[in-house]
Amino acid sequence: MQHRPLGNTGLSLPALSFGASSLGAEFRQVDLNEALKSVHTALDLGMNFIDTSPYYGRGMSEVLLGVALRGIPRDKYLLGTKLGRYDAAHFDFSARRVVESVDISLHRMGVSHLDIILCHDIEFVEMSQIVEETLPALRKLQKQGKVRFVGISGYPMNIFRYVLERTELDVVLSYNHYTLQNTMLADLVPYLRSKEVGIMNAAPFSARLLTNLPLPPWHKATPQVREICKAAADHCQKRGVDIAQLALQFSVANQGLATCIVGSANPANVRKWAEWTQQPIDQQLLAEVQAILRPIHNWFYIEGRPENNDPT
Repeated sequence: MQHRPLGNTGLSLPALSFGASSLGAEFRQVDLNEALKSVHTALDLGMNFIDTSPYYGRGMSEVLLGVALRGIPRDKYLLGTKLGRYDAAHFDFSARRVVESVDISLHRMGVSHLDIILCHDIEFVEMSQIVEETLPALRKLQKQGKVRFVGISGYPMNIFRYVLERTELDVVLSYNHYTLQNTMLADLVPYLRSKEVGIMNAAPFSARLLTNLPLPPWHKATPQVREICKAAADHCQKRGVDIAQLALQFSVANQGLATCIVGSANPANVRKWAEWTQQPIDQQLLAEVQAILRPIHNWFYIEGRPENNDPT
């Protein structure tokens, strides 16, 4: 597995990292043994950065990771979690909760420190609190050695500029914004590099939009977006290729992004994805699929507070 530097952190992340949201049964009910095995499979394949959150399964993802990682030397993997979002509509980015959340996550996962901690989905709250209260509290924990690097995650692209114009960050995590259908994150890379920030990308399948699987009920894709993405998937199928393979290969190929995070509680999926990253991308098919997707290129939806989605 190829590794890439994460900004100026000194960390080197695998091109493909393991997302543990699946361990929280975010998409489907999971088999416990398979879920635990998926973590071990990822580590065996070199996917040695694991991303999770107390929001995933409302704690279940972190708890299962604690079980899966038991007995594995701490220097064999890098671990990142989040704080601030704890349920669909439960957010708490107060300094007091920062301390509690980090301690609880450390306890659940059975580790003494986190490599990365992210403020989770900050677009749902007044973002000035993140700058003035949440991040300063995290910097104190960083000095104590509980967390190594600090950042933010969320969906709207302007949240990164908002925070970075007001304070410093070590890392950022963006999702659904560097895929076959949406490449807005690539446009932000020069700015993030100018701020010396490590860049992590997640969700190359755009929550199943770029797969042959049915979309989850909460997916916000419009009828037009669904129709065009299905046409792209059908075109790939006629060529004997799963669109998910093309989507993953495309997202991983961008050397400006330290890693692409994807997860499954099925070890066979994890193994298949790692194999795809080692295969050459079909450039002709890629061009054809991008042409099909062109009418919805960079389509996005509103997430969180409307004012936090305003690019101005």
